[in-house]
Amino acid sequence: MKIQFAGASSGVTGSCHHLTSGEHQILLDCGQFQGGKAQEALNYEEFPFNPAEIECVVLSHAHIDHCGRLPLLVKRGFTGKIYCTDATADLLDIMLKDSGYIHEKEVEWQNRKGERAGREMLEPLYTYEDAVDTLQYVEPVRYDQQIDINDNMKIVFSDAGHILGSAIVELWVTEDGNESKLVFSGDLGVQGRPILKDPTMIKHADYVIMESTYGNRLHPANEASIQDLLDIVINTTKRGGNVIIPSFAVGRTQELIFEFNRFYNESEKYREELEKIKVYIDSPMATNATEIFEKNAQVFDDETKEYILNGDNPLDFPNLEFTRSSEESQALNMDPTPKVIISASGMCEAGRIRHHLKHNLWDKKNSIVFVGYQAEGTLGRAIIEGVESVSLFGEDIAVNAEIHNLEGFSGHADQNGLFAWIASFENQPKQVFLVHGEEESKVDFAKLVKEKLGYEPVVVLGNSEFELDMETATLVNYAEAKEEGALYEEIQQVRNKISNVHSDIEQILYNANLAMGKDISEEQLVQIKNIVQELEKATINLGTAVTEHFADRWIVDEEREDELDRKHPGVRHY
Repeated sequence: MKIQFAGASSGVTGSCHHLTSGEHQILLDCGQFQGGKAQEALNYEEFPFNPAEIECVVLSHAHIDHCGRLPLLVKRGFTGKIYCTDATADLLDIMLKDSGYIHEKEVEWQNRKGERAGREMLEPLYTYEDAVDTLQYVEPVRYDQQIDINDNMKIVFSDAGHILGSAIVELWVTEDGNESKLVFSGDLGVQGRPILKDPTMIKHADYVIMESTYGNRLHPANEASIQDLLDIVINTTKRGGNVIIPSFAVGRTQELIFEFNRFYNESEKYREELEKIKVYIDSPMATNATEIFEKNAQVFDDETKEYILNGDNPLDFPNLEFTRSSEESQALNMDPTPKVIISASGMCEAGRIRHHLKHNLWDKKNSIVFVGYQAEGTLGRAIIEGVESVSLFGEDIAVNAEIHNLEGFSGHADQNGLFAWIASFENQPKQVFLVHGEEESKVDFAKLVKEKLGYEPVVVLGNSEFELDMETATLVNYAEAKEEGALYEEIQQVRNKISNVHSDIEQILYNANLAMGKDISEEQLVQIKNIVQELEKATINLGTAVTEHFADRWIVDEEREDELDRKHPGVRHY
């Protein structure tokens, strides 16, 4: 098997890993490069493989840096399946369409300027229609469901805890009668965070492709960042300012809504002040994504499920408003009332957030609060690093507002979280490849892993290519091997799938196994697991639907309410 790293190899965007085994070629992710002009230009380069020869894409999650070049892949000849979790499939529908629309509008704006200057007209990377065309190839899969993607490869998605539907990919490859297991971490989430489950700890792998976004940094405690956010909101609005939060539409925005819900419902100390403050979600995509979160409550953690089953919607509260139209968005900047505006994009590279920055960055009464990773070359990174002014829509804007960077809200595991995940393997993998991180982060994390575990991870740089010799279990740097025939030392034999699925379903399956006896087949277990997941999803969604159905039917006529109370004491009336 050969692995060619074709993205997220020298930075944190453009995730794309090309695997070849015999006649089979697949991709792990096909993401868009994001950042400055140099990064964006990489999107227009040819793929280092023929898209028409790729038989499927195995997608870890729906963030654009992992899925954003799928329409381009289709545009250039790909016609295979795109495997992802069912929640990711729901999110792809809005993410890719929005991305196509943005590409069209950006080129339209550039061409208006270029035409006046006599320059050649540009073509968008892909269009809205290209995105729509791509969605026909999406093949939703449940967590923990084994899928044969061809006659030599099978996959299982395990929960990565990063965003809704995010997955760790377990891939088994058979060559010449020998089976090896490769694990792709995708983006790993943070343990103990609201809404989503913790990242799954995998027990066995022969080869690991691992993200290292925060490989050399620790996050502040999430509780500290939550309190900091509350303090910033109260202090800023008291002095008559706005709180502007650039936020990723999928994942971070929903976590912020969850925390603001708790502020408004549980904060006795600041209740009076909070009741005066409106929170606006000014992103159509974030609004749509929040609706998708509510429809996929079966993958939430136990705390959030309990909220829902008790009749509370953790993604809503009285002072929350969603703005869809551009007119509503523009009105926010005309309204002098202190408020909180959460808007995309999270790195300030596109979208409505740039308009809000234009209207708020210059005023020292306001606060700009960053709650996610800011890649090199982005406007968000420049603001965090202390630039004195920025250019927005052709106008120089002074940076006078208070700037806050609350890393406790990050959706990526920090160094401790990453180390806990790699240390959970019961046997040393034959090789670990570090991707999806800036060079310093990858190098520092590799040193930590070597010091603590004795592994020597490969720090992937550039579009390097490696060959994994399945028969002799030897790792070969393919680029060097072709020139020098260099070989590395022999490593351990392949093991079959044993992964640690930590959820309440595990106990149900265990009991089912006992009930059916020792002869239960793997296929029967998969069927039971699928049935349990469908039942869980139906139960959660039914609870949500019942709550919503009756929410507008509470009796508000006080006299009628009193009459019913006298007749039927202790009964809640609908």
